[in-house]
Amino acid sequence: MSKNKRILLFIVLLFVALPFIIAASPNNNLPEQNNKPNQGYDGEVPNFGEVSVHDPSIIKDGDTFYAFGTHIEAAKSEDLISWDRFTNGYETPDNSLYGDLSENLAGSFEWAGEDDADSSGGFAVWAPDIFYNEDYVNEDGSTGAYMIYYSASSTYIRSAIGYAVAQDIEGPYEYVDTILYSGFTRDEAYDENSDVNKQWENTNIKGLIDDGTLEGVNADWFNSDSSYNNTMYPNAIDATLFYDDEGKLWMTYGSWSGGIFLLELDKETGQPIYPGENGTTEDGRMIDEYFGTKIAGGYTKSGEGPYIVYDEETGYYYLYVTYGWLGADGGYHMRAFRATEPDGPYLDVQDQDAVLPGDVSNHTYGNKLMGNFIFERKVGDPGEGDGLGYVSPGHNSVYLDRETDEHYLIFHSRFPNTGEVHEMRVHNIYMNEDDWPVIAPYRYSGESLEKVNKKDLSGDYKYINHGQEYGEEITSSENITLHKNNKVTGAVEGTWKKTGQYNAELTLDGSTYKGVFANQWDSTSESYVMTFTAMSDKGIAVWGSKQQPMSDEEVVEAILEDLNFEGLDALTNNLDLPTEGTHMAEISWESSDASVITDEGNITRGTEEEGAQSAVLTATITKNDESATKTFDVTVPPYENADLTAHFDFEGNLADQQGSFGDGTVTGSRITEEGGNLQFDAGVNGNAIYFDGSTGVNLPDKLITSNKYSVSFWLNPEELSTYTTTFFGGTLDNWISLVPKGPTGDRTMLWSGSSSWYDATASYQINTNEWTHVAFSVNNGTVKLYLNGEEEYIGSNFPDVLSNEDADFALAVNHWDTPFKGYMDELKVFEGEISPNQLDELSSNNE
Repeated sequence: MSKNKRILLFIVLLFVALPFIIAASPNNNLPEQNNKPNQGYDGEVPNFGEVSVHDPSIIKDGDTFYAFGTHIEAAKSEDLISWDRFTNGYETPDNSLYGDLSENLAGSFEWAGEDDADSSGGFAVWAPDIFYNEDYVNEDGSTGAYMIYYSASSTYIRSAIGYAVAQDIEGPYEYVDTILYSGFTRDEAYDENSDVNKQWENTNIKGLIDDGTLEGVNADWFNSDSSYNNTMYPNAIDATLFYDDEGKLWMTYGSWSGGIFLLELDKETGQPIYPGENGTTEDGRMIDEYFGTKIAGGYTKSGEGPYIVYDEETGYYYLYVTYGWLGADGGYHMRAFRATEPDGPYLDVQDQDAVLPGDVSNHTYGNKLMGNFIFERKVGDPGEGDGLGYVSPGHNSVYLDRETDEHYLIFHSRFPNTGEVHEMRVHNIYMNEDDWPVIAPYRYSGESLEKVNKKDLSGDYKYINHGQEYGEEITSSENITLHKNNKVTGAVEGTWKKTGQYNAELTLDGSTYKGVFANQWDSTSESYVMTFTAMSDKGIAVWGSKQQPMSDEEVVEAILEDLNFEGLDALTNNLDLPTEGTHMAEISWESSDASVITDEGNITRGTEEEGAQSAVLTATITKNDESATKTFDVTVPPYENADLTAHFDFEGNLADQQGSFGDGTVTGSRITEEGGNLQFDAGVNGNAIYFDGSTGVNLPDKLITSNKYSVSFWLNPEELSTYTTTFFGGTLDNWISLVPKGPTGDRTMLWSGSSSWYDATASYQINTNEWTHVAFSVNNGTVKLYLNGEEEYIGSNFPDVLSNEDADFALAVNHWDTPFKGYMDELKVFEGEISPNQLDELSSNNE
């Protein structure tokens, strides 16, 4: 073979072998964010550590994150995932942050927050902001201090902001000054249960006028009746601090009513630089000589927990604020605005000012970041339970990593079907291509925003539209499909596309949403899933969570395996029969005997003479052409009368007429206090016991010792106050309480609290000066509440707190709250669930 031919052959062989050589060799030039499809996301399984820090303020000190919150709660973490509490609440004099709390913060407590009005019997130290100020001049002349700006509050408008400093982030913090007051009046005045004279001269305003800092008293601070004008001026709570792009230090603060305000601070002292005179900004917003510049809200509308952060990358100041009321029924949620200057104007995506133009609804103002929601777990979906969701998520702070430009949202939330229990959460904040924040659907688990492959984006998603309205309703996820051809079908119709490495753009039902695609940890399925989060030009957020791909046959098999019920051999309550399974599969039902159980799952219980009745329920599961059935044998037992175990008729005494227990004993305004004044007067049947608002009754021990019981009594309140109990049972840690005026919409309710929270809420509040029959039953977790013989609530998973021989039982008092004032008659306690016949007899007063 000639030399030229050998060279030519070598070249040919080289080109043939080259792809194999490349494939077999390590490729050191691939980007770190590999864009291959179907690779999955192999992030670590997060180890979450939960804490209850309400209104959390975030800071990083060295390698440790700290979150400080209301009621002197605080926690720390090295990764924003696992948190540990390090404080002891309101314990004093050995308070972990303040030492002797009463003595240390006495300067603020003179105005509000300690054993006064709404804080009667305790403290109300709320919503602190933790901040490190390198310029602060300490008493010894050194510079730099950790600063806590806290709120002390006694009513919805009478509050004060003070601050304390420390050299160690975990304290102790020493009081410096109280710098802002609200709720003051023109003339002498007092709130109920308060000795504080609210006249304005009892604040720091008089001194500021005397030294020339303020012009004088602003007549607009007061209404014509001398009361505080909270329509235009703030409640002085919820202070947070930030630096602007020039290094100036600012404080924003305020809650509800008059709006959110802003003041510059002296960096060396932490004191406000009061404007000193009244005026307006160039765009017409209020500047008050004392309160500062108004930047949001007003006209009695909700809005609190402001937090401002400056982002050098976008050049904007972002204002986060929370609308609604913080309770589970309050629709609490976060909104966002932005500005190019620290003092505003702050505008939303529609260029609407955060300061309301008048007495209008605020639901169309501000970009709504999230609201009440649940990614509902359908039958056949991976995991257990009902799904993952939040109720009243809000009052946030933001941590911005200046090196990576990664943003984190830190807030508290309640949860579906768990009452008022709350925990802190951390979520990623991403900026969309228009520099608006969008919030990751799931909590932070260590992930970063990375390049995604389009082929991994198509599929079935659980979809949430957070809307603009807000209230106690919880938005459940719907189903949509992102098709490979960029079409969207399902609950909404439209198109989708990926732009750049991870940006998302969805046009759904005519509206365009911009955001990102991101892999996140779904704690329900315990796996990483693809998600999207995006914001429309109306300020509406949408989320999506991709479901695991499954064939039709796998869908049907998964539902068959997952579809089960407990207690069918003795079914005493209606069944909630699912009609939809995973991946939009259909489930239909058929009963063999509708007189026992209907196709909808409603049962009919007969009399003892009729005995138990049986039927067969058949479920048919269908996904396209795949179908299967599953049957369930159901036995419905008859009603049986519960056994009466105790009867207190209050005929001039506290004796149990059944003779099973000893007499009740009179007590003072708490279960553990002596005193009280035992009184009897005319009742429903003969005499009733009268409670004067400072008296209670301790009932015998072991009154209830199981998870099957019923309680019945007549009630005639003279006054109603939130949390006041009528019947209380349990310990300091776990208890039940029947409250005529509950924390959920002021409605009458049976609730359980402390380590397990549950709200069994009626549809209304019972009347004062009127007899109402109240009854409730608990049957192995199923709870029912009745008013005047009508069922007001039925629910499951009510906690078992009385199968505890250490439980205390009391009437009209508990360990904490204002005692009941009014009449009570015919208290009866049963073992087991009362029957309809018993309920009729009890509520109709047929003695």
